[in-house]
Amino acid sequence: MNVSSIVVQALPKNIDELVAFFKEADYVDYHLHDKEKGKIIVTVEGKGVEEEIEKLVKIQRLPNVIAADMMMTYQEDELDAEVKRLEEENPVPDVLNEEDIDVKDVVYHGDLRHKKLGF
Repeated sequence: MNVSSIVVQALPKNIDELVAFFKEADYVDYHLHDKEKGKIIVTVEGKGVEEEIEKLVKIQRLPNVIAADMMMTYQEDELDAEVKRLEEENPVPDVLNEEDIDVKDVVYHGDLRHKKLGF
C-alpha cells in the first residue's frame, strides 16, 4: 500500500468549497488547510504509484484548483522489498577484505563492487 501527501493550491475564496469537497470525496483524505495562504493538505492511497498518480491528476483537474503537487510518499511494498534485498546483500564488498591486493593497484570508479585492478 502506498500513501502520499498532496498540497493543493487555490485562491482563498475557493478554499471552503474545496475543503467541503475533499471531506466528502471517496478517493482522498482531507487533513488541514490554511485559507489565507490558499493551501489544503490531503493524502491519497493506492496499490501502486500509478493509482496515486491517477488520483493526483483527478485533483489537479478539479475546478478552482490552481495546482496540486505530491510532496511526500510512502511505498510500503517497495520499501519491504528493498530492505530484504539489502539484508541479503553483502554490505562489505569482497575487495575490501582481500589482504593480498596492493591499494595502489585499485582504480576507483565510484563503486567498489565493480572495481578494476590497475594491472
